[in-house]
Amino acid sequence: MTWRPVLRAAAGTALAAAARVPVGLRPPQLWSGLRYGVTAAGAVAAGVAATTAVPRVRTAMGERDLPERPSRWLGFEIPLGTVWFEESLFRGALHTVAAGAFGPTGGRLAQAVAFGLWHIPDARKAGEPIVGTVLVTGLAGWVFGWLAERSGSLLAPMLAHLAINEAGAVAALAVQRS
Repeated sequence: MTWRPVLRAAAGTALAAAARVPVGLRPPQLWSGLRYGVTAAGAVAAGVAATTAVPRVRTAMGERDLPERPSRWLGFEIPLGTVWFEESLFRGALHTVAAGAFGPTGGRLAQAVAFGLWHIPDARKAGEPIVGTVLVTGLAGWVFGWLAERSGSLLAPMLAHLAINEAGAVAALAVQRS
């Protein structure tokens, strides 16, 4: 068992705590985060399901390298090592610090740009276009930031982010198994 997801989650949590991030995981922010997050997650899952019918998308999913242990990937690595880590880091610590320096809009922009740039190594590894990846993930970061600000809780962007990653992973697994 690799400890990377645990270490990443711990690092994100430590940075969020150091930045004194208002995570909003207690009522009433928790309920607001849940409402916004479930709504966004439903829309995301429907979008992924719809795009799976596009031949080019199906081909890309069929060619993707997938982990040997999908249940570990879906149940542990994505939720903890990716979603918790990235949301506590970008929408949590980075946004809080940047918003203190540049205001709420500047904070959201800073975390969104950093989130987009963060995905360059993943795009290179997967052979995906760098500029497109940065733009799409940066836009997602902007929306995740909006969800966090609007709901007052990191739960909303966590659920949306989890839906994107999990729905994409499940779709790729389904395409490769069919």
